[in-house]
Amino acid sequence: MDSNRQQKINRLIQKELSELFLLETKKMPGILISVTSVRVTPDLSIAHANLSVFPSEKGEEIVKNINENVKSVRYDLGKRLKNQLRIIPELNFHIDDSLDYIENIDRLLKDD
Repeated sequence: MDSNRQQKINRLIQKELSELFLLETKKMPGILISVTSVRVTPDLSIAHANLSVFPSEKGEEIVKNINENVKSVRYDLGKRLKNQLRIIPELNFHIDDSLDYIENIDRLLKDD
């Protein structure tokens, strides 16, 4: 169970990362990245962010690219959160394939 402080930081990081990725994806037409959830460890040192990428075929490649450039993402996040957080957590990005899973279940149910 997350503490109240963890939940607030989760929402704050999710909001700011979403805005960062929105600005970056405007440069790449046809790609949409959304931050579906963020989970911060109890000591607030690591944040795990789940990203949903459209189109999903490029998801693996984009998340790999983001993880390779995580330092610049963390720096940009730090500039945005410098007044709210003293220490910006390390960022780990993961692909969120829940939409693909739901789509697959719908497809399987329609085949009956």
